Amino acid sequence: MEPVSNATVYIVDDDSGVREALAWLLRSRRLPSESFDSAEAFEAMLDERPPARQPCCLLLDVRMPGMSGLALFDRLAERRLIDAMPVIFLTGHADVPTAVATVKRGAFDFCEKPFSDNLLVDRIEQALAQSAQHMEQVRQHSDLQVRLLELTERERDVMRLVVEGLPNKLIADQLDISVRTVEVHRARVFDKMQVKSAVELANLLRAAI
Repeated sequence: MEPVSNATVYIVDDDSGVREALAWLLRSRRLPSESFDSAEAFEAMLDERPPARQPCCLLLDVRMPGMSGLALFDRLAERRLIDAMPVIFLTGHADVPTAVATVKRGAFDFCEKPFSDNLLVDRIEQALAQSAQHMEQVRQHSDLQVRLLELTERERDVMRLVVEGLPNKLIADQLDISVRTVEVHRARVFDKMQVKSAVELANLLRAAI
């Protein structure tokens, strides 16, 4: 798998030895990381400086003093962050059933301590790839919304009927305009939406729903 560029791995664990070992492992694989000794510290960072729109993932210990990893995960889910920031739980043997249940609720994965370095890094890279894919989808959706806003009301009318598969003559009849006017609006719609066919336009709009 090709490494994801400009990515950050966040580490949240109350054990300084675990944090240092993970940071060293990630450095050895050229993966930048930031470490936090508690869920509260990590959440405070998010409040002060939300992560840039760059791929990231979170290595999260299940059991910690104060707010647990599970409680932090729930709060991240409430803030709709776990798609952009996939969560990999780091668990002890006793926590495995809980971790499995959390994966079903949207966590990316869990790794049982002591974990395999290679397996963990593989899953981190996969989580970062998922994060990058999600952010690209968000970017494309935002770009599409901007393009839709650039359409005039008449262009929207023509676009709707084009997507329904109507030929220019029937569109002209329905909108009480000339076929030539339909052709002009149709061309402008295709240009603004950056498509070359009605099928491509329909697929683009379907992705925006």
